[in-house]
Amino acid sequence: MDVVVRPLASGDLEGEVEVVEHKGIGHPDTMCDALAESFAVALARFYLERFGSVLHFNVDKALLSGGASRPAFGGGEIVAPIQVFLAGRATREVRGVRVPVEDIALETSKAWVRGHMHALDPDRHVAWNCIVRGGSTDLVDLFHARGPASGAPWLANDTSAGAGYAPLSSLERVVLASAERLRDLARERPEVGEDVKVMGVRRGDRMHLTVACAFIGGYLANLDDYAARSKEVAREVRTAAERAFGHEVTVDVNTADDLPAGRAYLTVTGTSAEAGDDGQVGRGNRVNGLITPYRPMSLEAAAGKNPVSHVGKLYNVAAHRIAAAAVERVADVAEAHCFMLSRIGRRIDDPVLVDMRIRMRDGASLGAVRERVAEVVRDGVASLGALASEILAGRVRLF
Repeated sequence: MDVVVRPLASGDLEGEVEVVEHKGIGHPDTMCDALAESFAVALARFYLERFGSVLHFNVDKALLSGGASRPAFGGGEIVAPIQVFLAGRATREVRGVRVPVEDIALETSKAWVRGHMHALDPDRHVAWNCIVRGGSTDLVDLFHARGPASGAPWLANDTSAGAGYAPLSSLERVVLASAERLRDLARERPEVGEDVKVMGVRRGDRMHLTVACAFIGGYLANLDDYAARSKEVAREVRTAAERAFGHEVTVDVNTADDLPAGRAYLTVTGTSAEAGDDGQVGRGNRVNGLITPYRPMSLEAAAGKNPVSHVGKLYNVAAHRIAAAAVERVADVAEAHCFMLSRIGRRIDDPVLVDMRIRMRDGASLGAVRERVAEVVRDGVASLGALASEILAGRVRLF
């Protein structure tokens, strides 16, 4: 493993301009991430329980094709169901024992919807399609070349890069806090849907949030009721944002509304997926729950990937953790960016390269902490096996 520790020459943690986005749990893209990941975890657990080891699979290719609806105050109806396609590759038979891949996909997906979307019925509102096939012979053979059965570490099944950084900026903290409050509101108030999006922009020390929030017409009487609830959501988000920031934050909700013309963001089920908005794995939040174009980030879709050998999942989570550990454990490190590169067929605990870019506090020397940072990297890489276990236990955020 080649570990490079070098200066972060122009850390822009609190620069003049920043843009940060978050897509809520009911956004079609996030739904695809969540469905793929819940399917992956259930499949891996089945392999472990039945065969004693996680077997070859990657089910990270989910697509949501939006349906059609007629939302209305006091009701509304679904005209055409949402179509969900769960695709990828998986081990379907072991020593003559069939793996019920389709059943696992369907059961876990419906369970996820029931547990996270309070107005979306997975039986009436969604049509499910599982098109998972067997794996490539080369990749299956590579997968079984190492691992618990051989007593050796897993081999990376892809040549890929992961990226992470720490600490979060003030705007990133504000967007996450606002998104969490919106998620709570969907649990507390039935008219608030889970499909939300928060777009934050900062100019110097001024912050503004544009929020899209799907309202559910069945729980609203009329446009006046809708307008009042929209204002309540704006107040709640502003309170959460200002608590996280410590200063004033301005908030707009559903800016495409034209209430005099009768136009409002109304749904039947709480998600825009009901009315033609499509989704796909990997098009939404990165593994820290944010979309951060001003920061280093990977385009890898972490959700649905195998948690024991797919570096597109493991290295992105690990890179954020390593960067955070460098800031927390090494004195005078103010900011860290971590980049990790794998090579297919190489041990996952032996990356080709870990590139650490470090910004020190004023007057501090990078040379004095270089070995400490390298030690943080080695510890983070050594914990990749434990990270896989955390993912299987559902304790790791991936979107």
